[in-house]
Amino acid sequence: MIRPALPEDVSVMAALLNEIIALGGTTAYQEPFSAEDFRTHYLDGPDTFCCHVALAEGRVLGFQALGMYPALPAGWLDIGTFVGIASRGAGVGAALFAATKAVAMAKCQVINATIRADNVAGLGFYSAMGFQDYALDTAFSLKDGRKVGRVSKRYDLV
Repeated sequence: MIRPALPEDVSVMAALLNEIIALGGTTAYQEPFSAEDFRTHYLDGPDTFCCHVALAEGRVLGFQALGMYPALPAGWLDIGTFVGIASRGAGVGAALFAATKAVAMAKCQVINATIRADNVAGLGFYSAMGFQDYALDTAFSLKDGRKVGRVSKRYDLV
C-alpha cells in the first residue's frame, strides 16, 4: 500500500534511512538523521512537496520524497528513494514512483535524481523508471576522501 507519509511515520522512516546510511554504499548521506531533522527534510519542511511511504502489513518498507533543491533550474524538483534492505527488488520503488509522479505532474516539468556513481542498483532503478542521464560529477567525494562520483538523471513530465 502506498500513501502519503504522516507525522507518526517519522521515527520509523528515519530509522530506515539511518540503517541505509550505516550500511553505506548507496546514499550520499553519511550522517544519521534525528527524527526532528528527518521530519523537516522529508515531511513538512519548506522545500518538501510530497513524501510517500510503502507499507505491507503495517510495516514501512520504504519511502520516496520530492522537493526543491536550490541548484536545480526553475520547474525542476528533486527526488529521493529509500527502500529497506529486505524489500529491495520487490517493486517497492516502482510503486512509490507511480504515486510521486502523479503529484509531480501538477508541480513541475522535470524530476531530478542524483545518485552516487557507484550505486549500481540505484542507477538501474532510476533508468528502469525512465530517467535519462544528463550530468556526471566525477569529483564527488565522501567525507573520508573516497571519490565515488555522482550521476544526475532527469525525468521529463512535459
